[in-house]
Amino acid sequence: MTYKIYLYDTDTDCIGSGTLSSTYVQSQLEAAAGQDVEVHISSVGGSAFDAIAIYDLLKKYNGNVITYIDALAASAASIVAMGGQQVVMSKYALLMIHKPMVGTGGNADELLKDVQMLNIVQARLAQIYMDKTGLDGVTINSLINAVTWLSADQALDLGFIDQVEDYSADITNSALIKNYVNTAPVFYQRYINKILTKKSNMNIENKELIEKTTSVLDKIMNFFKKVVNKQTITDKGTLHHAGELDEGTEVYNDEDMSSPAASDCYTTASGSKIAVQGGQVQKITPPTADPDAVPDADDDDDSAPSDKFKAAKKPVDVQNKLQSIKAKLHAQNALLNEAKDALEAANLRLKKTREEVKNEIRSDFSPEGSKRSNKAKTEPVPFFAPQTALAQNAVRKAVAK
Repeated sequence: MTYKIYLYDTDTDCIGSGTLSSTYVQSQLEAAAGQDVEVHISSVGGSAFDAIAIYDLLKKYNGNVITYIDALAASAASIVAMGGQQVVMSKYALLMIHKPMVGTGGNADELLKDVQMLNIVQARLAQIYMDKTGLDGVTINSLINAVTWLSADQALDLGFIDQVEDYSADITNSALIKNYVNTAPVFYQRYINKILTKKSNMNIENKELIEKTTSVLDKIMNFFKKVVNKQTITDKGTLHHAGELDEGTEVYNDEDMSSPAASDCYTTASGSKIAVQGGQVQKITPPTADPDAVPDADDDDDSAPSDKFKAAKKPVDVQNKLQSIKAKLHAQNALLNEAKDALEAANLRLKKTREEVKNEIRSDFSPEGSKRSNKAKTEPVPFFAPQTALAQNAVRKAVAK
């Protein structure tokens, strides 16, 4: 069972007096005795100190507290509203925050003390709003200084409330959704409820925004893939992978890493064997030291043994050596092609004249309708274009009829 407390202004009472005082709220919470409590608020405000006391009582209460802004939570009443574990606001209600005020008199020293006191009070009130919304101090204080009135949707967007109470028909499966929402942490409830209360046209706009954002993120991810990813050149082409090549590493045929490498055995330029199955490295076999292996073509003849041609070569060793040489040639060809493309681009750049280079860096933008506009110079004159003011007025009158 839920215990309800109503903090509604009367002709004589507001926050800090009568049935809206901290003493009254304390007695009501004691009567609730741990039950779930609903605090309904409709107030123009009142005492900031009593509001802080009520806020503190609600925060320390053992049971669950939900504050409802039924019509208005202005000034000190907005502080009371922040005391709920969950803050719900009617779609027709308003929330207002402003600088604390004091009615005072006296000499300059006494007035200066009041200014210092008001600044301290504002800092404490701002901290309550910051704790609730997660906004920074500069933002909160700018809202306070400006005397800010918020609708329910605006309060939800800024984080002052967690839910907008709407009396329209629930959306499909809303009851099922609310069961999950109500068990989620308050931080998540706020954003889930915000999504659920959006209108259909807003959902369409959000969908378009999400699609655009996803496209941009994909481009960013592809860029970082090209920067971070590594490649290993083999006898059957280049294997692209993230990080170091090891057993279990996913390998791809393209630098965008969208096409998994075919299942096969690849040989690197160093002679290592890479067994790939289902786009993933299964095993890496390092090259074996074979005294009878055929030496590299660039080895020094003087360092080769005199009887290097006497021993018979094993077919498997010869095949491995050929694959290793093939991988080296593949790597050299890839490097040569890259160098060739770079040289061709540089050559084309050098052949450009000074005027062509100037045209590349000169902006061809002209304001629309400008006398210097290229469009204005090249656009054909309309078939009928009255030039004089008399003719233009005659055309306007004819069109108006």
